[in-house]
Amino acid sequence: MSEKAEELGKKGLRTSYISTVIGISLVLFMIGLVLGGVFGLKSVEKQAKESLQGDIFFKSEMNDADIKQVELQLKSWSEFKDVYFVSPERAIKEFGGENQNEKEMYEILKGENLLPPTIGFHPKEQYATKKGMTLVKKKLLNLFPEEIDEVNYDKSIVEKVNLGFKQFVFLFLSVAILLIIIAVAMINNTIRLALYSKRFTIKTMQLVGATGSYIRKPFLWQAVLQGIVSAIIGLALLLSVFYAWNNVLISLEINYTIQSFLLLIASLIIIGVFITLISTWFALNKYLRMKLDDLY
Repeated sequence: MSEKAEELGKKGLRTSYISTVIGISLVLFMIGLVLGGVFGLKSVEKQAKESLQGDIFFKSEMNDADIKQVELQLKSWSEFKDVYFVSPERAIKEFGGENQNEKEMYEILKGENLLPPTIGFHPKEQYATKKGMTLVKKKLLNLFPEEIDEVNYDKSIVEKVNLGFKQFVFLFLSVAILLIIIAVAMINNTIRLALYSKRFTIKTMQLVGATGSYIRKPFLWQAVLQGIVSAIIGLALLLSVFYAWNNVLISLEINYTIQSFLLLIASLIIIGVFITLISTWFALNKYLRMKLDDLY
């Protein structure tokens, strides 16, 4: 009978441990989504800013060979992510868009291609701002006054991209802070509920003369283990989500550097261990201070 009771007790402890780890893993997964979004947001912002396009129009006396010489010089500039020559044939295709073919465009232009050869460019992230694009335009016109006629880009789109990301970052961080507060509270409650079932064991150890540090030690080590295991499970779920995201939404790929990826892993492990340790510490102190009659 006693063996059966002992076996049921051990089974109950294992079930409690597994349910605690699963609960903490799901909360850490939620925290990981927030942190991953913060780290990945920079990548998305960079992609959006570097997709902005500008066009360099040349004076009528410039031929293709001269324009390509300018293109070679611009490729070495630190302000540009990409510089490319746009021939009149390519220009007419881009001008017509996806809904019109080249033949239709020639009919509209009465058989003549009046679009001049140009150079298109995509700025680097730090220059994809209103101020940055103005500086790029000024530099181009100052260095190539005899060659360049006009530098054109959509100012409204540049402003919308930068303003949109500022508003999105503010909203995202507000939601992130709220979610993290909720997540911490959920982990704390999970730990407290797990220790609640062991409150009589804790009090019994104290009554037979065990010191507070002696009682805390195994529980704190268990908290560290729970934090690490939960972080690993949370990371596995997180990587699955990121992998699915990058394979489903190909147009919006979230890229991480090695440094940011390692930082994400370290952050989840540290957060998992820290929260479980702190929650276990305070819950243990609560039961150590309580009187025996208050445990019922």
